[in-house]
Amino acid sequence: MPLPSDYVERVYAGVLGKIIGVYLGRPFEGWSYERIMAELGDITGYVHAQRGVPLIVTDDDITGTFTFLRALPDYGNRRDLTPAQIGQTWLNYIIENKTILWWGGMGNSTEHTAYLRLKRGIAAPASGSIALNGQVVAEQIGSQIFIDGWAMVTPGDPAFAADLARRAASVSHDGEAIYGAQLIAAMEAQAFVEHDLNTLLDVGLSCIPRDSVTARMIHDIREWHAETPDWRTARELLARHYGYARYGGNCHIIPNHGLIILSLLYGDDDFARSLQIVNTSGWDTDCNSGNVGCLLGIKNGLAGIDASAYDWRGPVADRLYLPTAEGGRAISDAVAETYQVVNIGRALANQPPLAPKDGARFHFSLPGSVQGFLAEDALTLRNAPSPDGSNCLALELPHGGSGQAATATFTPPEALTMVGYTLLAAPTLYPGQTVRARVTAAAANQQDARCHLFVRAYNTHDQLDTCSTDARSLAPGTTAELDWTIAATDGQPIAQVGIAVASAAAAVVYLEMLDWRGEPDAVFKRPDAGGKVWRRAWVEAIDQCDGWWPETFRLVHNDGRGMLSTGTREWQRYTVTTTITPHMCDACGVAARVQGLQRYYALLMTQTHAGQRVARIIRMLDGETVLHELPYDWAFGVPYALTLHVNGSAIRAQISTAGQSACELVATDNNLTDGGIALIVENGRAGTDDVRVA
Repeated sequence: MPLPSDYVERVYAGVLGKIIGVYLGRPFEGWSYERIMAELGDITGYVHAQRGVPLIVTDDDITGTFTFLRALPDYGNRRDLTPAQIGQTWLNYIIENKTILWWGGMGNSTEHTAYLRLKRGIAAPASGSIALNGQVVAEQIGSQIFIDGWAMVTPGDPAFAADLARRAASVSHDGEAIYGAQLIAAMEAQAFVEHDLNTLLDVGLSCIPRDSVTARMIHDIREWHAETPDWRTARELLARHYGYARYGGNCHIIPNHGLIILSLLYGDDDFARSLQIVNTSGWDTDCNSGNVGCLLGIKNGLAGIDASAYDWRGPVADRLYLPTAEGGRAISDAVAETYQVVNIGRALANQPPLAPKDGARFHFSLPGSVQGFLAEDALTLRNAPSPDGSNCLALELPHGGSGQAATATFTPPEALTMVGYTLLAAPTLYPGQTVRARVTAAAANQQDARCHLFVRAYNTHDQLDTCSTDARSLAPGTTAELDWTIAATDGQPIAQVGIAVASAAAAVVYLEMLDWRGEPDAVFKRPDAGGKVWRRAWVEAIDQCDGWWPETFRLVHNDGRGMLSTGTREWQRYTVTTTITPHMCDACGVAARVQGLQRYYALLMTQTHAGQRVARIIRMLDGETVLHELPYDWAFGVPYALTLHVNGSAIRAQISTAGQSACELVATDNNLTDGGIALIVENGRAGTDDVRVA
């Protein structure tokens, strides 16, 4: 089936609808209708300020949706992707007790239960089955909240969407939970090509058993909708016949799925009205609202979101967080995730990927997009056509003066103390990389405008310091390329990148793109001036890595392999070096091209099953493969200099220490082409100070 001509914009609207819905419902998640009416009233807009919480938050609905979908590109975008491979994707990106899931315990949290099954070697779909976990655990809501991405990569193909939804949902769920996920996925996929809501419902119902509870409930809701114009009366009927009193567990799918259908029918195809109903109705508000927002975003496009008098998009500014074991993807935005989704869909349709403006990180190609940029001082921002006709970010000084616009490249200050799901992230920008931007001064400007790039990095007080380039003067109607190689930051993470504009008169400067390329040239160390936030630039999939020990990184992992990682998938050809001391452990070392917990190359000092100590280059990819191994009599308490070099398919490594000949290993492998770095320890303790990447 050919992709819709407006596929990219409709996916963008779906992504925005998802995150808007989640941010809207998150501050009162789990509340009853009665409590919402008593304390907040009808939900007609964001209430985070009333609740004293941030608007942009980490959330399982968002992170799971855009993370589990990575199973497709990770396994070659094959249409025959299996539940077991999606389960392996869970093990790669989820950090136990820290990311994506509600870690409520075995038999209490459905997803935690499934994760423990996977960890213990029980592959999907058995990991989520009723036979293993029981009906109540297996039929909770999680299958549905993560499902939107599978629909967005299968536009106009509801049967394929429902089948992918079944495979993905079966990792952790079974029974009615799978039916609910299939129905939502089928509706969303068909929404790319079908506008009538009742037709979409019929398509969804055709993908699940007619005698299921889900199908029966939808039939009842449709009858109530035909009989009464009042959604509140219908909500009372839903609570009476399909509410939490009848369907147990912590958050059963049936009552919440019912609210999704009810809000769609009574919302009269209106984005704001549908979100009002589904959120005011209570229960799992962020989950239900996210699904409703995504479906209506896909179906009605950006125009449907923008039609409301309420500004849904402005406060969000495209921002979202995806904390996983791949820290370089944690700081993201709706445009970036849109193109990730779209290019999976294009691969499934045997079409080449899209990379606007030569693959620039910030290109503002989609209508209204700002990609996380926020205006400061006298500056205002809007998405607008540039003089060449492409969309860009218009930087406006309505009365002259000066101002800045910046976007996050790492955990922003307001997110450092975020409650709930911790924002684990690696920076996206590092010293040694070259930032470039293309700017054009509007021809109507009366005077020259001055522009310069800047970054903000954390300092000893865990606040942001600014470092900038010299200003460049732009005459009206001229275009300039700004290039800047980032200098060392004393080990402090770069948190923002931006552009400043100044003019003596009113002026507009168009930021057409901003990007950075190349591998870093950076030393990761304890900053000389101190501070604490620098440690958060490393994603901790490890039991302990406390900051008070004399060495920079004291790695302690009690059971199995622990990892401390940083970097991004843009890193391809580089050398990582460090000096590591094994104190008491089964193995330790350094990794490159890290793409999570189950995808990387590593140089390890370890031992064979017979107890012989060896040096190894390994590939971790659906299990561990030894690429090269040599005997090496390493010892506890001795510092070893480790070097791991990756360039194309060539992998070279060296271990050396005083008084011993260097051990050199070589391997060839082309399975992993990019990724960050990690420090590794198994079953014990090791320590290191500076880590260098160049």
